[in-house]
Amino acid sequence: MAQELQNPLFARFFHRYCGRDRGQGERELRRELLAGASGRVVEVGAGNGINFEHYPVSVTELIAVEPEPYLRHQAEKAAVDAPLPVRVMPGVAASLELEQDSVDVVVVCGVLCSVADQREALAEFRRVLRPGGELRFYEHVRSRRPGFARWQRQVDWAWSRAMGGCHTDRDTLAAIVGAGFRLERCRGFGFPPGAHLYPVAPRVLGFARAD
Repeated sequence: MAQELQNPLFARFFHRYCGRDRGQGERELRRELLAGASGRVVEVGAGNGINFEHYPVSVTELIAVEPEPYLRHQAEKAAVDAPLPVRVMPGVAASLELEQDSVDVVVVCGVLCSVADQREALAEFRRVLRPGGELRFYEHVRSRRPGFARWQRQVDWAWSRAMGGCHTDRDTLAAIVGAGFRLERCRGFGFPPGAHLYPVAPRVLGFARAD
């Protein structure tokens, strides 16, 4: 039986406010994340379907996995107008109801910050990816600047409780490499521009390959 994670207050906050462009370049980042993706794709933690409109036509099937019921309902509504076939289903990152070696691409966007165990989730991604498949990621991470990283650690307790389990100081790139993925492309940057104290401003965007 598929698992669910209910967080109704955060889900409604996310649907209304999070990931909206507001002229800061969010749409461009999501298009960059998905450009060139092809074949059968699973997006883990699809939220309200905010990425659906950015998938290229080279994707033949999109499986959108979302554990939160309210957000999953919003994703189902967004799937109706998506430019490609979308199947929305419940599930959690560490236990996907998909066969081994069954997808070409796994997409995560603001997900590895909040999974219970990054190693378990990444191992599951490798299980469902075919050999040579891609993990595409757009995540906020621990800062390389020691002073800012200390700030992230200081606020993590309160931030994670207010923001649906999202942690501010995870070394996500190290976790991806440690899980056996080979980084193909990655760039780090701060977002939104000019955010000096925003604890989730340090970001990485790129893809890695499962050998």
